[in-house]
Amino acid sequence: MSDERVKELLEELKDGVINYDEDRVIAAAKAVVEEGLDATNAVFHGLIPGMEEVGRLYEEQEYFVPELLMCADALYAGLDIMKPHMEKKDIGIAGVVVMGVVQGDVHDIGKNIVKMMFDVAGFQVFDLGRDVPLDKFVEEQLRTDSDLVCLSAMMTTTMVGMKDIIRKIKEKNPKCKIMIGGAPVSEEIAENFGADGYAKDASNALKDAINMLSTLRKLQEESA
Repeated sequence: MSDERVKELLEELKDGVINYDEDRVIAAAKAVVEEGLDATNAVFHGLIPGMEEVGRLYEEQEYFVPELLMCADALYAGLDIMKPHMEKKDIGIAGVVVMGVVQGDVHDIGKNIVKMMFDVAGFQVFDLGRDVPLDKFVEEQLRTDSDLVCLSAMMTTTMVGMKDIIRKIKEKNPKCKIMIGGAPVSEEIAENFGADGYAKDASNALKDAINMLSTLRKLQEESA
């Protein structure tokens, strides 16, 4: 496949998501599979940049919840077609992750994108879904002995619950790393809440998770 054709399909996926054109995304996703383009590349460089732009438009109030949901439908339509063709990447580090959207919040698009990236990178993911009771995160971390807990919130009113979750998990298991993300979250808030990391988007979430777990492994090796 020529570079021009690859670029064309990636743009179709991205623009289709931004313009909530589900049919356009489906056609481009089918072409990716039929023409042999790397499906992982198509998702990470087509669909996800499209959804990140949608997130920006939402934050700047150019898009609202109805547009956000239609964009998500277009994204998921493309994912459904390409996900079976995505190859898991060996990143040289395995980790167990618990993730979910905190209680009172049902905005799970960002969390679902992060989950997909973690899946592809070879992490074992326990997805608690959305509107998750605060204590459920603590229980699931202890049950799975996860290396990492990822908390997501899209509203300032639900974001405050993250602080209690972080405190309770750290009391039970201080070694567990905790990352938070979502529209109202900032690096300063992550620091104030006691989180180990903050992800402004899905790509950074994966990079930070790998760095955190790599550090954790080194500390475990040194103490062994």
